[in-house]
Amino acid sequence: MSMSDRPILIKKIKKSGGHGHHGGAWKVAYADFVTAMMAFFLLMWLINTTDPEQKRGIAEYFAPASVSATTSGSGGILGGTALGDDGAKASGSNSVITQLAPEAPLDSQQAGQSSDLTGASEQQLRDEIARREAADFASAAESLRQAMQSMPELAELSKQLIIDQTPEGLRIQLVDQEGRSMFEQNSSRPNARAQVLLRAVARVINQLPNRISITGHTSASPGSNRATAPADWSLSSERANASRLVLQAAGVDPDRVYQVSGKAGSDPLYPDDPTLAGNRRIAIVLLREAPVLPTDTSL
Repeated sequence: MSMSDRPILIKKIKKSGGHGHHGGAWKVAYADFVTAMMAFFLLMWLINTTDPEQKRGIAEYFAPASVSATTSGSGGILGGTALGDDGAKASGSNSVITQLAPEAPLDSQQAGQSSDLTGASEQQLRDEIARREAADFASAAESLRQAMQSMPELAELSKQLIIDQTPEGLRIQLVDQEGRSMFEQNSSRPNARAQVLLRAVARVINQLPNRISITGHTSASPGSNRATAPADWSLSSERANASRLVLQAAGVDPDRVYQVSGKAGSDPLYPDDPTLAGNRRIAIVLLREAPVLPTDTSL
């Protein structure tokens, strides 16, 4: 057979060894997944470390109500103001109209109550003022309790403090305990324990504008048939007045003192046993103020 008649053979050699390269697209997807997971866990950690007030601030920041629906330029260059209708090319000086930033819409409960109770009846005004005053009293009482617990020199004296709300107002009573009196026997001068308590009460009194009344009380003498001895009237009055002086020295305005009186043993804290040490006390009342109502101009 001649050379030209021989068939042409093509030999294909398949290379082996190692795996082929499949591309790097999976690396990009994996990196995006890891980044998203890191962002998610970082968000969860931030939510766990923020207090409720901070969460409300963040929610208000992202709320749609935080975006101004007007063209007033609030937060921008004009800073909450807009040019008047006369425009920049009008004659004379340009007027500037102050525009308030839009507020978040009221819910169904708040929508029924106007901000200043405009158009409300006299009884509704009285009820709303009384509600706000009671809330202020509760806040002041809680701040005093917290101060008593947070300060070592007051924590032990917290048992000699009684705080409650009465029809007259917020009443703070400094009571004696057996073996732990606030005044020396038959003396009107408060001891160091009473002065510490009175200074703590003064800080709470200064948080509110209400006037105050100070009343002194004594206990009945053991073995006596009478709950009130003649000398107890002057003693209870002098102790109330001495307490007033301590409060004023602690910063209470003298004009806020409405009444200083002594009731001796006529109004015991424990009527079943007028001789108990707890009947000896100083009662300081932040008085409820009568609401100032608008005068009727129709008359």
